[in-house]
Amino acid sequence: MNQFDLWGEQMRVDPLPTLAQMRAEAPIVRLFNPHQEAPEWRVTRYADVVELLRDPRFSKDKRKLSEQARSRYFRVTEFDRLDKHMLYADPPEHSRMRALVAKAFTPRRISQLRPLIAEATASLLDLAERQDSVDLLDTLAFRLPITVLVELIGVPIEDQERFREWTRILIAPPSEGNFDALRRMAIEFQQYLEEFIALRRRHPRDDLTSALIEAQTHGDRLSSVELMSMVFLLIAAGFETTGNLIGNGVWALLRHPAQLRRLRDTPELIEPTIEEVLRYCPPVANSTGAFPLTDVEFRGTVIPAEELVVASLLSAHHDDERFPEPDRFDITRTPNQHLGFGHGLHFCLGSSLAKLEAQVAIGTLVQRFPALGFAADPDTLRWKIGVFVHGLECLPVTWEAR
Repeated sequence: MNQFDLWGEQMRVDPLPTLAQMRAEAPIVRLFNPHQEAPEWRVTRYADVVELLRDPRFSKDKRKLSEQARSRYFRVTEFDRLDKHMLYADPPEHSRMRALVAKAFTPRRISQLRPLIAEATASLLDLAERQDSVDLLDTLAFRLPITVLVELIGVPIEDQERFREWTRILIAPPSEGNFDALRRMAIEFQQYLEEFIALRRRHPRDDLTSALIEAQTHGDRLSSVELMSMVFLLIAAGFETTGNLIGNGVWALLRHPAQLRRLRDTPELIEPTIEEVLRYCPPVANSTGAFPLTDVEFRGTVIPAEELVVASLLSAHHDDERFPEPDRFDITRTPNQHLGFGHGLHFCLGSSLAKLEAQVAIGTLVQRFPALGFAADPDTLRWKIGVFVHGLECLPVTWEAR
């Protein structure tokens, strides 16, 4: 039986007390994941999380696991052609893929998106303002990143609802109840991407997909499967992560009116505000899993070979040994060495784009609507229970003071 319930209702209401108890009593603990019906280790203290994320003894590559371990943790084999990207690779394959993707994912390409982000934010808020109250996740937080991804990657705007549905299925905890849905989604997504990439090969444009097709370093290119996996990762991760970042940021500001007023009075604080959102309520709660290929002694604990190990980023961000008063939301916090986009080899290449979108969206929102507030009791809001994500199920807001 689990000592800590990471999959129960309390985690949907407020996960911080459970994580604080874990840091104090069992900072490296073996649990049983009821959704996957398999053991899972959680690492919760900041120093331990940093060490885990840079420890080369833990592998991201499932191809290095035994057949027994793969069947235990990767039961939906239809994803085999969608997970050959750098997030699930070790060096030297990871280094090769990251170098190729970085050539296409340039700061110049990202900076050129700022006018589009500003225009899309204004248009989405124009539509939302016509209603007395809205779910901000549906009207802004998730519609903005898909608009940007359409421009960045080159996929058609009319396919955005398909991406939302596929991503919704993807982030749900894997269990017997949704394995069939995951299999269908993987097949449909793969077929879609194969057709889309074939189109871009025939008709290249000034978009990231075309750049990935052409990118090469010292004669290396992404293979067809790696290319498809990378586009899949950009859509799935870029959409959900950025949407949660925007939603979590608005939620945190509304929960802390003094900080909201401070940001409204001093708009240039938007950059440190987003950094504090990434620490206080990060859009990604946990790292992707890693596996020791042999028994490993880690920080005084022996972790058996081929058992899943996950770093709790949300817990690490509330570790008082690293952050003074960690449960206080402070948009001027400095230093603020959060792990919101990971650490080490797998630090997120899309971090600058996600932060830019959040800065524009939240900065515009708080200046345009001085009476912005919750349209429902904030204590009734629930967090999603997903494999990696940390975001609200809905965020009802109103433009009028209540």
